[in-house]
Amino acid sequence: MKLMFIADIHGSAKYLEKALSRFREEKPERLVILGDILYHGPRNPIPDGYDPEKVIELLNPLKDRLLAVRGNCDSEVDQMVLDFPMSGDYLQLMIEDKEFYLSHGHLYNNELPQTIKEGSIYVQGHTHVPMVKLIKGCWHINPGSVTLPKEGHKRTYGTYENNSFSIKTIDGDEYMNSML
Repeated sequence: MKLMFIADIHGSAKYLEKALSRFREEKPERLVILGDILYHGPRNPIPDGYDPEKVIELLNPLKDRLLAVRGNCDSEVDQMVLDFPMSGDYLQLMIEDKEFYLSHGHLYNNELPQTIKEGSIYVQGHTHVPMVKLIKGCWHINPGSVTLPKEGHKRTYGTYENNSFSIKTIDGDEYMNSML
């Protein structure tokens, strides 16, 4: 199964459109959104192409192919206009023989949740910094941000397929890769 991961859209239709172009080209079964979908948040600048209504228009038709978790900038009002559920603070999935824990990441601040089992894969957003790292026997992955990258990184997204996680630039170039 192939999955695509994006995080921290923060209301930018411009960068979501670029990510969705990659989604159409990559052809994953599901697009996983790791929170902070519509609002830019009080600590972030208003992103280029900020248009939450357009973001809604772009995502709602894909509702059957989306999995999403709620981020710290997402609210109950956001859920009222989205046709797909933002699962609470985390989502646990079994994909092939791997156990995935999906979260925005604001509750754990780059720390693994205590309930995560060794050998699992924890995927989060929130920091806007891409990362693929083995910590205490668990993979800790952040696909970065499609809209507001930090620490000098590029706009990025992630893909998982055949026990490999790749982080790619919004243009589709390989940025980081690891066998899991």
